[in-house]
Amino acid sequence: MWIILAVCSAVGLGFYDVMKKLSVRDNNVPVVLLLNTLFGTLLLSPVLVADLAAGSPGPGEGVAGHALIAIKAAIVLGSWVLGYFAIKHLPLTIQGPVNASRPVMVLVGAVFIFGERLNLLQWCGILLGFTSLFLISRIGAREGFSLRASRWLWLSIGATCLGAVSALYDKFLLSRFEPLQVQAWYSLYQLILMGAAVAVLRRTGHGGGRFTWRWTIVGISVFLTAADLCYFYALSLPGAMISIVSMLRRGSVIVPFVYGVIVLRERNIRAKLLDLALLMLSLALLVAGSRS
Repeated sequence: MWIILAVCSAVGLGFYDVMKKLSVRDNNVPVVLLLNTLFGTLLLSPVLVADLAAGSPGPGEGVAGHALIAIKAAIVLGSWVLGYFAIKHLPLTIQGPVNASRPVMVLVGAVFIFGERLNLLQWCGILLGFTSLFLISRIGAREGFSLRASRWLWLSIGATCLGAVSALYDKFLLSRFEPLQVQAWYSLYQLILMGAAVAVLRRTGHGGGRFTWRWTIVGISVFLTAADLCYFYALSLPGAMISIVSMLRRGSVIVPFVYGVIVLRERNIRAKLLDLALLMLSLALLVAGSRS
């Protein structure tokens, strides 16, 4: 059952990326992101209401607990800001594989932050993961998105790095708080932070251009919330292996990749397929190494 839920989470994340692409194309990114945080908070509002009704205004540890989750909100929001601008300008067949390399960065972070020791398979997986990033940068250069000249590719890499930081921070947070509480309260804090940011941008005349309403903006929040709920529920089931679940979730890259090929008719597909296969092999080695 937990494998099915992990696959559902991956599919949800895949459509989440497609909804983002459709929402931010020729649109005001800050406002789209603000609405995304608003709808995400509304979807999780029953958790917030239940906490308040129980006389517990949020996670435990009082102000300190809220501060810890506010830090999570800032990290995730930073990742989203970079990622939304990147996906607006990059082809899905480039942005998707960059984002899917997050487990490689998480493992590298675990080595330096938590002092974890890796085996040969895991080191091979990391090496292939970074080789995949190098190849996708070379492919991107053919389309005008080289590491030297494209800030959008660097924004995508930055978003992935912050996402890895968030995943490492989750290891700490989820040892102290319930997953749904973390998800609900950091969504609320994201809404507050993004609302303040948009207000400042508007006041200073840097609002980000014209905004056009699209129903895909609602789809962003719906698919992300559904994917996260499947993810957390999968991990709560007996026998669930986080390494396998994480690997399956990164398979979400297939959905936007296929969409980019069939609907958007993006270029250099053979080279990108080779790079994607290399990345998936990298993730498979990471999973195999974690089980050995």
